[in-house]
Amino acid sequence: MGERVPQTLANHVRFDPMYHYSTLPLAVFLLVWSIAHLVRHPTHEAIAWVVAAVVIFLLVGLVRSYALKVQDRVIRLEETMRLARLSGATAPVLTEKQLIALRFASDAELPALAEKTATGSLTPKQIKQAIQTWRPDYFRV
Repeated sequence: MGERVPQTLANHVRFDPMYHYSTLPLAVFLLVWSIAHLVRHPTHEAIAWVVAAVVIFLLVGLVRSYALKVQDRVIRLEETMRLARLSGATAPVLTEKQLIALRFASDAELPALAEKTATGSLTPKQIKQAIQTWRPDYFRV
């Protein structure tokens, strides 16, 4: 396994090549092709192809969204526990999106940034921009 590029605000977005560059485009292509085929050749078989293509397109999207939701729940749990460990019993109450953004903050800056987030209602983008020492997350879906 090669060296990993250090994660930063500029490059932390994750693209899954199998999903973003093959599965999703193929599902979109199948949907467009089946609709075009139905317009050119309106038969029962063409209708069945459109229905199948819609189902496949929806399944591709649902599978991805379910995986991301599970990932977000795990991150929320991890970061709540991490924040409680680092801040003590006085950990601020934060939204799921704020906790997910805070996962990139180092242990040293997390308590202060979490407090600033809670009092200033920082958005996830503002939280990520405020992080000085980036803590990479290479295990994302």
